[in-house]
Amino acid sequence: MKLESLPNPPLPDAPAAPKHPHVFTAHGVEIHDDYAWIKAENWKDVLKDPAALPADIRAYLEAENAFAAAAFAGQDGLRDKLIAEMRGRIKEDDASVPEPDGPFAYFTRYREGGQHPLVCRTPRAGGSEQVMLDGDREAQGHAFFDLGGAEHSPDHRFMAWGCDIKGSEYFTIRVRDIEAATDLPDEVPGSSGSVVWQSDSAGFYYIELDENHRPVRVRRHRLGTPHTDDAVVYEEKDPGFFVKVGSTQSDAYVLIEASDHETSEVWLLDRRDPTATPRLVEPRTPRLQYDVEHHGDDLIILTNADGAEDFKIMTAPRETPGREHWRDLVPYKPGVMILFAMPLVRHLIRLEREDAKPRIVVRDFETGRETTVAFDEETYSLGIDPGYEYDTTTIRYRYSSLRIPSEVMDYDLLTGERALRKQQEVPSGHDPSLYVTRRLFATAPDGEQVPISLLHRREVPLDGSAPCLLYGYGSYGMSMPAGFRTSILSLVDRGFVYAIAHVRGGTEKGWRWYLEGKRERKPNTFTDFIACGETLIKAGYTARGRIVAHGGSAGGMLMGAVANLAPSLFAGIVAEVPFVDVLNTMLDAELPLTPPEWPEWGNPGSDEAAFRTILAYSPYDNVKAQNYPAILALAGLTDPRVTYWEPAKWVARLRDTMTGGGPVVLRLNMDAGHGGAAGRFDRLEEVALAYAFAIKSVTGFQT
Repeated sequence: MKLESLPNPPLPDAPAAPKHPHVFTAHGVEIHDDYAWIKAENWKDVLKDPAALPADIRAYLEAENAFAAAAFAGQDGLRDKLIAEMRGRIKEDDASVPEPDGPFAYFTRYREGGQHPLVCRTPRAGGSEQVMLDGDREAQGHAFFDLGGAEHSPDHRFMAWGCDIKGSEYFTIRVRDIEAATDLPDEVPGSSGSVVWQSDSAGFYYIELDENHRPVRVRRHRLGTPHTDDAVVYEEKDPGFFVKVGSTQSDAYVLIEASDHETSEVWLLDRRDPTATPRLVEPRTPRLQYDVEHHGDDLIILTNADGAEDFKIMTAPRETPGREHWRDLVPYKPGVMILFAMPLVRHLIRLEREDAKPRIVVRDFETGRETTVAFDEETYSLGIDPGYEYDTTTIRYRYSSLRIPSEVMDYDLLTGERALRKQQEVPSGHDPSLYVTRRLFATAPDGEQVPISLLHRREVPLDGSAPCLLYGYGSYGMSMPAGFRTSILSLVDRGFVYAIAHVRGGTEKGWRWYLEGKRERKPNTFTDFIACGETLIKAGYTARGRIVAHGGSAGGMLMGAVANLAPSLFAGIVAEVPFVDVLNTMLDAELPLTPPEWPEWGNPGSDEAAFRTILAYSPYDNVKAQNYPAILALAGLTDPRVTYWEPAKWVARLRDTMTGGGPVVLRLNMDAGHGGAAGRFDRLEEVALAYAFAIKSVTGFQT
């Protein structure tokens, strides 16, 4: 259990991006952006075809990749070893637990050595497996392949499936005749990738993306007709609202939801009517959020109405669903956040979280009696699998902790009996007793207690000598589950402490925890993370300059912020697809995510207070003349969420401004987008790169 001794050759000179002076004024403040040229003017074309990238930008990005290769020179052996370790913990011929639906049970599996899933089914009455779609075969010939939704029709004859071959999240939907094992002529390009079938299996609903890559239209496709004839069922006119389509657990309704990060609106479509028009549940009201399900003559509504900050469950007659008819079913309880509500014929299932620990609550509709499913582990992850069936007395959930592999359990709602359906296998071996999980609390500068989930080997000395990988996110109300990850064991088994900082901006401690880490309170996210690092040092888990910070997307923005605020705390920072050019992005209403993101960050164009708040923390705009830790930025050329130029500009400004430290390395995947490589083993190469960088950050670079 020790860190490898790595070669430490001097690095070549890093690329120096040319400066092209660019100045603009907002709210009386001059903003200088000498690297704005890295954003291609034809960026929309690049998302659809990476070959459209202008030659000068491509040359610069390729120079960055060449420098990244030099920065990792001599580490091929370590990366190969890390990949072999991580792959050795993956059951290569793994399969999901079959989900029953009528005459079949549906599941996915992988073949040994396969990168992509096979979508399969078996007859419930007995019979052989049927492979409906072979992801490995469909991926052949593509540098990138991502299988989106794969939904079988209600009559079990067809399967609609989507794929993205650029990494830009433009999915093309096709329809497979399952028995014939061939695709119909139907083809729907430019979609979000998922569908909801109509009850007659003769058509489906899908989301169309507009020219700015925003999901704005719900269309109805009838099999055998060209997609250009698809009727528009719903179109969102507000660029700040995104559209989703789903269905109720009862299968009675198609759900159309328009929402931003604060407000939602739901429309119902009769799934049985192939010409149905949407029926509004409740008009959008600023900061009113609600989700809709169906049970008998009622709708089941999960909402923050009436000041229920952590949400409550209400009912309304399905024929008169407006808010004036909403009545409490599960009242609001401060500090208990309801995350999910799923009605079955006889029971209501909800997933809730209190003090950062999740639990399942089962309610009998007839008696009102409730039963709780909870766990004793100090920190863990828990989720519900909705399944396909509505008239059932069994639910399926997944449980794991940082040290305990995932367990798929069936829970009998009548008897309370639990049946283990699958235990995650770790082929190379895993003994949970060799590891310790703990939950600590860091005191933030304003006195808030910030949870930290910890994993380490039992023999790790708590004398400050251990290196630490500290992970954080803290945006959009997303909580970071303390679940089992086989890959992280490659660092933990080398003596690293692995820690998750449950900072404000997530919902680990309820909706208030989210509100305290957004817009004008966004800096709390950064100071929480720094406080977590300081707490780990005080408790003897690690030491200053022994911490490697890790985060992606909005968590990458967190990485950029803490690099500016507390660079000496960290040995290294790994920022995956980092959202670091916050000000420029939030000022550009043409970018795919900008208008819907204004409720999260503020609109710096129309709101001077929001402008000054963002200007004060935006990582790119606050790079200082100071020493920085080693920094690795990972990005994808066709990423529509965090565009490639954000990390590229950030790296260029860091190198030009910093007075020492580093190195600062950009590795750009020229064939992928936000999620990186799509193949399960190809993805390990990127993880190994990040972990090798973390190890090298602790052992030291020669710069």
